[in-house]
Amino acid sequence: MALCFIPFFLWVLKAHATSFDPNQQFPQKNIFILAGQSNMAGRGGLIINDDRTRTQIWDGVVPSASRPNPSVLRLNAKLSWVQAHEPLHADIDVASVDGVGPGMAFANAVLADDPSNGPIGLVPCAIGGTNISQWEKGTPLYRHMVKRARASVAADGGTIRALLWYQGESDTILKQDAEVYGRRLERLFQDIRLDLMSPMLPIIQVALASGVGPYVDTVREAQFGTELLNVRTVDPIGLTVGPDKLHLTTESQVQLGEMMADAFLKFLPKQLAIDSTGTQTTSSSSSTIFFFSMMPLITIVISTVSLLV
Repeated sequence: MALCFIPFFLWVLKAHATSFDPNQQFPQKNIFILAGQSNMAGRGGLIINDDRTRTQIWDGVVPSASRPNPSVLRLNAKLSWVQAHEPLHADIDVASVDGVGPGMAFANAVLADDPSNGPIGLVPCAIGGTNISQWEKGTPLYRHMVKRARASVAADGGTIRALLWYQGESDTILKQDAEVYGRRLERLFQDIRLDLMSPMLPIIQVALASGVGPYVDTVREAQFGTELLNVRTVDPIGLTVGPDKLHLTTESQVQLGEMMADAFLKFLPKQLAIDSTGTQTTSSSSSTIFFFSMMPLITIVISTVSLLV
């Protein structure tokens, strides 16, 4: 009976292999999940509208690097794909005033590197002012993010290519939160990969450029200390924050988006080979990456077969 599982196993491997190489041209969307708190949601271009009430509005300025692109879509709050434009999180982070974030600059930079990386689908999920404990598995924020991620794949098709994560400012207030940030972060990343059935999902996280409390360095140390595979950490230190000393300016958000794009592009196989028929194929290094990414699936299948023998 166990032998009947072998064709199925080979089919799974083949199906996964055909969707693993990010360099081939996909008729479906390459999808990116945007999650975290306010600097991911975007506060670039916020100005004080009323000095008495200190209410804010967005100035409406969209730099060229963040302008709409026909090849960039976003999953809106109703789980439908629409043309992406700033502010990306306007119907997601509804309790706050949203401005320019890193998402559009990221997508445009990925497309500028190679137009065949499109079309790109962005899935905004960030909520301002949130602690990492509010993102733990089972919480409303976590369930909302996973629901949107799954819907993005089901809605007209596509493949989730990476999680873009920028969070931690709220965890700098209390020492006990800062000291356990690293453990919570790794657990979160592992849970997301498990629930999205993508054990080697690339993750681009942004280290803190600012914080609400005195434990910024503690959280930054935890972010850079992440030991999970396929996690790259972008450092925004040196980018300009606004008058509130917390949120990145529009120009800084553009720079950050481009830095994140550069980090993501480093995940892609750098060398491609052309076979005798002229077909583009991945290099042996890419095949090695694929093999190791399949190890959890191989283990599950082998274990299942062993139980049935």
